[in-house]
Amino acid sequence: MGKGNKSAIVTLVERSSRLLVAFALRPGNRSDNMRDQLIEALGVMPATLRRTLTWDRGSEMAKHAEVTAALGTLVYFCDPASPWQRASNENANGLLRQYFRKGADLSTVEQAEVRFAADEINGRPRAVLDWDSATARFASLQTVAAL
Repeated sequence: MGKGNKSAIVTLVERSSRLLVAFALRPGNRSDNMRDQLIEALGVMPATLRRTLTWDRGSEMAKHAEVTAALGTLVYFCDPASPWQRASNENANGLLRQYFRKGADLSTVEQAEVRFAADEINGRPRAVLDWDSATARFASLQTVAAL
């Protein structure tokens, strides 16, 4: 969330590869925009790599049933005040804050800036991936999913 909770960058993490998918939430109706942007972002992934989505209890996910209907992706919700139930996502948020400070006005951030930051983060080698990058690991998972 950005300054005054009026803007946001949405972050999704694919669990097997730790690939970060991030986008600036468009202004306007938050639940409509979240639904549309989630369908757009996840729709390009193989179905086997987007089976479930775990979300906090924000009102922007009010249309989660429509996301499930469009993609077949089941949406689960964390318990209130339980960020540890989405630990990979919270870690990704911390990495993204290296580019966009907490509390900053995100309404002026362009999608290209968010994409650049996510691409840089995804290109970093990670110990949890045996020093592979999320990009490389996701590419290998896509190859397996295509078989």
